[in-house]
Amino acid sequence: MTLQLIARDLYRFQQEVDRLEKELAESPPAARDALKLKLAKARSDRDLMRQMLDGRLDR
Repeated sequence: MTLQLIARDLYRFQQEVDRLEKELAESPPAARDALKLKLAKARSDRDLMRQMLDGRLDR
């Protein structure tokens, strides 16, 4: 993957994390479990992209 594609994916994942965090804060307690799972997955994906970008920049 090129640096530009990694950065684009990182931005997309960060936007998804932000959206899910906002949705979780505004959701009723009954719907929070499913949102927490989605948020955990989005954070994991975002962190992986961040690590890829950091690793690419360190070289």
